[in-house]
Amino acid sequence: MSDDAPRNGESDVGGIAADQLRSFIERIENLEEEKSNLQNDIKDVYAEAKSTGFDTKIMRQIVRLRKMDRDDLAEQDELLDLYRRAVNV
Repeated sequence: MSDDAPRNGESDVGGIAADQLRSFIERIENLEEEKSNLQNDIKDVYAEAKSTGFDTKIMRQIVRLRKMDRDDLAEQDELLDLYRRAVNV
């Protein structure tokens, strides 16, 4: 058996393991679909929050801040405070 021969019953097209490639593509497609569904779910939650009177722009900022490392967040807060004082805001 040569090194270019398909392994484990895989079809080989132009030196590419087509079955393996197809499997990767299908997994990516499935994950993309899941990601899209999750993004829609997140939009629904923001819409629900907005309908009850919450400011979704501020909520998005809070979500972003909660993802940040505490040290980075503290540094950002200090710089923001410094800049605000510098321009009297």
